[in-house]
Amino acid sequence: MADYVIIGGGVYGVATAWHLARDGAEVTVLERKAVASGASGGPGRRGVRANRRDRRELPLMREAYPIWETLGGILGAEGLFERTGNLMMIDREQDLPMGRAQAWLQNHLGIETEMLDAAQVRGMEPNAGPGILGGVFCPSDGVSDHTRTTLAYAAAARRAGVRILEGTEAAEITRTGDRATDVRLSDGAAVQAGTGVLVLSNWSVTDLLAGQIRMPVWSDAFQVLISHPLPEVSVRHVVGHASRTLSLKAEMGDRLMISGGYRGRYDRGTHIGTALQGSIEANIADAVATYPMLAGIGIEIADAGHLESVCIDQVPVIDRLPNCGNLWFATGWSGHGWAIAPVVSQLIARFVVEGSPPDLLRPFALDRFAGGPGIQPPDPRGLRD
Repeated sequence: MADYVIIGGGVYGVATAWHLARDGAEVTVLERKAVASGASGGPGRRGVRANRRDRRELPLMREAYPIWETLGGILGAEGLFERTGNLMMIDREQDLPMGRAQAWLQNHLGIETEMLDAAQVRGMEPNAGPGILGGVFCPSDGVSDHTRTTLAYAAAARRAGVRILEGTEAAEITRTGDRATDVRLSDGAAVQAGTGVLVLSNWSVTDLLAGQIRMPVWSDAFQVLISHPLPEVSVRHVVGHASRTLSLKAEMGDRLMISGGYRGRYDRGTHIGTALQGSIEANIADAVATYPMLAGIGIEIADAGHLESVCIDQVPVIDRLPNCGNLWFATGWSGHGWAIAPVVSQLIARFVVEGSPPDLLRPFALDRFAGGPGIQPPDPRGLRD
């Protein structure tokens, strides 16, 4: 028997397990496939950004920056984070007021941000196209090797005594009254939970809790493209776009990562995702429209194999199951939960130990959808970092 059973071996599962184990708890993590095999792994690197993030997540990002700066040393795996700055390009007049408002909001919440004119953007990104009118620059943003980071959290968790069972599929959570008591596995065995259960398995959270709760969350497979080696990597910062579905990052080996939120096709039966030719072409077209010198770019990897959970208002749901005092869950990361993972996993562990949600997690409770008209979702473009 463990004190806590955590379902999900992605970054949230293994990082939360590490935090709990450091506080003296016995923790078992159940992962259907392998650590970092889902949305916490895959090709390229992931964005660590505040720029254009939802207002509710900005305080989390402010707290995450100092953790990212020291995380490699803490986990014993250097080189997990690189500060590059994030530049959101603007090429339409109607988007300039939004850019100024975003810059004001981020500065107001303690995140250094600059509104740039066209000349300033071109000074930072000389290969940007002639149609760029301005940009919003957040110098503290950067990129992270998400696979290495998740594996580093898992290694640290094991060193702290966490038992991680890979190739172990959770089928059902058993309750007695208002308490979760154990997790039934697909092979019929059970893992007992002495204190509580955490369901942090991203897209499958809704499946495991389907008989007990409903959430405005669904699953999607977002596309990631990695170019062939280029004669010149024309992008100096992490680049997003105010009106195009686009994120650009320089990668190792003179390659470029092109992403931003185009969707692939995912087969839930086989757990195989496929990038769609139309989406590949559209993503490249957005990149070329922003950096004309990318015309003719070749794609080495087109990946849509990592299913993500998406929430209707594009921010996660992090809560305790109603009428079950020892079952916690988190889902709906909407393609941009990576950057806040170091701080949110720490806060989830506090929530579990202290019994009430920390203030920074309260905006993500499920009851935000109760009553009234609810929260309108923002423009979904640029979802995935």
